[in-house]
Amino acid sequence: MATYLNPGTGKFKKALDSEIYVDKTRMISYLNSVVNTEQCYVCVSRPRRFGKSMAASMICAYYDREADSRELFKNTALCVESLPDEEWDRYLGRFDVIKLVMTEFVGKDKDISGFTRRLSNSILKELEEKYPDVEYDPDDLALSMDRCYRKSGIGFVIVIDEWDAIFREYKNDKEAQTGYLDYLRDWLKDKEYIALAYMTGILPIKKYGKHSALNMFYDYSMISPMQMAEYTGFTEDEVRKLCSRYSMDYEQIRDWYDGYSLRRPVPVDKRADYRMGKYDNKVSVYSPLSVVNAMHTGIIENYWNKTETYEALAEYIRMDFDGLREVVAILMDGGRCRIDTGTYQNDMSSFAYRDDILTMLIHLGYLCYDTETSEVYIPNKEVLDEFKSSTKGSEWQEIFREYRQSQELLEATWAGNEDKVP
Repeated sequence: MATYLNPGTGKFKKALDSEIYVDKTRMISYLNSVVNTEQCYVCVSRPRRFGKSMAASMICAYYDREADSRELFKNTALCVESLPDEEWDRYLGRFDVIKLVMTEFVGKDKDISGFTRRLSNSILKELEEKYPDVEYDPDDLALSMDRCYRKSGIGFVIVIDEWDAIFREYKNDKEAQTGYLDYLRDWLKDKEYIALAYMTGILPIKKYGKHSALNMFYDYSMISPMQMAEYTGFTEDEVRKLCSRYSMDYEQIRDWYDGYSLRRPVPVDKRADYRMGKYDNKVSVYSPLSVVNAMHTGIIENYWNKTETYEALAEYIRMDFDGLREVVAILMDGGRCRIDTGTYQNDMSSFAYRDDILTMLIHLGYLCYDTETSEVYIPNKEVLDEFKSSTKGSEWQEIFREYRQSQELLEATWAGNEDKVP
């Protein structure tokens, strides 16, 4: 077992052996359906604490040809709940897996060329140890992997965790960002040796002129999660079972940690019902780490700030684009705001409009997005606590005072008593 090539089952086994483990192996069924197809490029973006890394370890354990993981998967939902015509083990242990956690590479080099060179060398070194008879090019990872594939006949599953780390570490370094995107494109796009490329991070694929050239990837984000909607985050049914097992009040857990309503694909046999409003394709998703902490402790409170965050909420809502602060006041009062998510560039610095900030807060988990109304809202009490903590300054008190006065005037106008408003 190597560090990057065929990393084994260790991390996934730790998850399986944990006191609280929620089975997400049905995700593999969907990934198997896109292996070796044009849809084999998958990017799943979720906020921190939503189980992204566990899913990445699960994918590695399943596809790793050296892992011998049949015993790990034979009692999981993937196997037990498979349909009669579904081969749950179709690709079990069939590929060479390369797993990279980009936070382990970012920040150790002076420039992007050093970063990409070190990353390539790390992969090539382990490939050379595994396949010593292949002629490798130290300056061309893609060519080297292609030669390895043609020699062995074994395709690659590439798993990249924290794919967007460079956009968080080098928020304003456009040259580094474009160099990184070029590197990923040249390594992964239209390569026969790629059976599956799975990336996960907080941000969706970066929009960057021609550098949205990672357009081979399908984005499964908090705005458009589709087939991945129920696989990262706990569903209502999963949380109900945990509440029953740990004697917790489900209604309180829901108020504190629910609120992320995500849209799933509509099955073919339900599409007529969907058009008539008789089929609900939404799934309610909970913050996993907060639910687990509440189950372990028996205490329902704000666990959000117990976890390191990449960016402080206050930093962003202070950027008063187009009356952003007034919108925050509306949201904290339980209201909603209609936004346009299309202008956001999927990074941490390219903000031109109020809606860009609000869209980023969706991806960070501070807001939820209603796809039917194009509105954002604060999902639950835990996140509302974060907004309250981030709006304690004197400038916010004035904003809240003006907001309350405007609401009082509006209510008085509806009631015909506007002359009585001070």
